Amino acid sequence: MTDVTDSTEPTAATAVTATSAGGTAPDRIRLLDLRETPLSADEVLAAIADPRAGGFCLFVGAVRDHDDGRSVTELGYEAHPLALRELRAVAEEVVAAHPVCGLAAVHRTGDLAVGEAAVVVGVSAPHRDAAFAAARMLIDDLKARVPLWKHQRFTGGDAEWVGAQD
Repeated sequence: MTDVTDSTEPTAATAVTATSAGGTAPDRIRLLDLRETPLSADEVLAAIADPRAGGFCLFVGAVRDHDDGRSVTELGYEAHPLALRELRAVAEEVVAAHPVCGLAAVHRTGDLAVGEAAVVVGVSAPHRDAAFAAARMLIDDLKARVPLWKHQRFTGGDAEWVGAQD
C-alpha cells in the first residue's frame, strides 16, 4: 500500500485547505494504490469512513467475459511508473471540486481472471449527491488520465492492448 503522504510535488489542488466537508486535501485523500494483489471493497469503504459523511459511494469495476463480441479469457494491467502520481493529481482535483470527506482509489496490476475486481473507488461526502458526483469524476478521470494499459486475451489465443499509445 502506498503512503498518501509521500513526497510528490505539490499542485494547486493541495493548497485547498477547506471545503464544506472540512479538512485539507491530503486529509481527505485516504488511500491511493496500484497493486498486484486482489482488491477489497471493504478496505476502501473503511478508508473513506468519516463521521461527517451522510453519503458513501463505492464503485467496483470487474473483468467482464466479453469485449466487442469476443470472449475474454483473462487480462493483464500494466502501469506507467508515473501512474500513481497522476492518480494523486486526479484525487486532488476531485477533492478540490467536491465537498469530499474521504476518498480512496485502488487499481490492480498484473494478471486478472474474469470476474476479479480491477478497480475500486470510494468517496464519502456530507450528502449523497456530492458522493455520487465525486465518485463519478474520480472513476472517469482515472480511466481517462492515469496511464494504465490493459492486455486482453481472448478465446482462440488472440490478444490486444487497450489504452496503449502508439
